[in-house]
Amino acid sequence: MRPLTLSLPDRSRARLQQEISRHQDARYDHRLHCVLLVASGLSCEKVASLFGDSPRTVVNWVRRFDGGGLAGLAEGNHSGRPTRLSAEQLEEVRSLVRQPPAQAEIDANLWDGKTLRVCLRKRYQVRMSVRQCQRLFRLVDTRYRLRRPLVAKADPQRQAEHKKTPNVGARPNPRPLVAG
Repeated sequence: MRPLTLSLPDRSRARLQQEISRHQDARYDHRLHCVLLVASGLSCEKVASLFGDSPRTVVNWVRRFDGGGLAGLAEGNHSGRPTRLSAEQLEEVRSLVRQPPAQAEIDANLWDGKTLRVCLRKRYQVRMSVRQCQRLFRLVDTRYRLRRPLVAKADPQRQAEHKKTPNVGARPNPRPLVAG
């Protein structure tokens, strides 16, 4: 039988590897296949080159399988960076942002990322970026509101002249509905 070839092997391989990395089940199956080939007699280097993985990664998968069986190949917990605020502090922040910033001794009208950043630095000596403080609002189940822009020294007379609609007390000229 003649061997089959793909029309665009590099592109197909990249698409297949991308699909494997997208799904948790596919990643698990990928690890299973690699360990199976090593168990069948192929070297970790050969398996790694076939699947586009690092040889060190394949060695790690084989060792995890040896030590823990199939559970050793399961997806691990990816906890990420630890939070800078404790659970108690987070609860305090949740109650703080539900009150005006003045009660937290912050000179502002509304809570936003900048005011929360100042508050956290003042209260807990925790430094966070403005963007991280904005994400913190979602974490404590509330929304932050942006300040309304203030127009400095607006002239009321010029504003009234600029309006399209007449003043509230003035009555518009009645127009006939049907031209006749």
